[in-house]
Amino acid sequence: MLGRLGAGQYRVRLAGGFVADLHGRELRGENFPGLWRPDDRMSLQLTLEAMRRYPDPVVVDADARAGEFVMQMEVLLAPVRASNGQVDRVLGLYQPISPAAALMGGTVNALNIRGVTSTAANIDQFPRLRLASIDGRRIA
Repeated sequence: MLGRLGAGQYRVRLAGGFVADLHGRELRGENFPGLWRPDDRMSLQLTLEAMRRYPDPVVVDADARAGEFVMQMEVLLAPVRASNGQVDRVLGLYQPISPAAALMGGTVNALNIRGVTSTAANIDQFPRLRLASIDGRRIA
């Protein structure tokens, strides 16, 4: 779970055991874009900020690098709205698409973007993803 502090600043609020193990440390309080290669940070920040205006999930195709070893993965980023309707948090999910053993036990020192896909392109064909509702009213 990421929390927005300001433009392009998304701090890790909560990270699961797999994510912490992958990075070799507890990530709480770290700036999420800082986990990515410097060349990819601006693209990621722009993607996160665009999700505030167009609150649709995105999938980041990424490589997790531990030295010379690489694991391919997808990172799902889903916006979460506050009670005032503004997106102030982002729910994230790391999904390996190659075996984690590809990292040979190393810890990830950088993530890099291979591509970003938004669900917004199909918005006319499919209903928007909603994370929670009560009596049919969207709350998140």
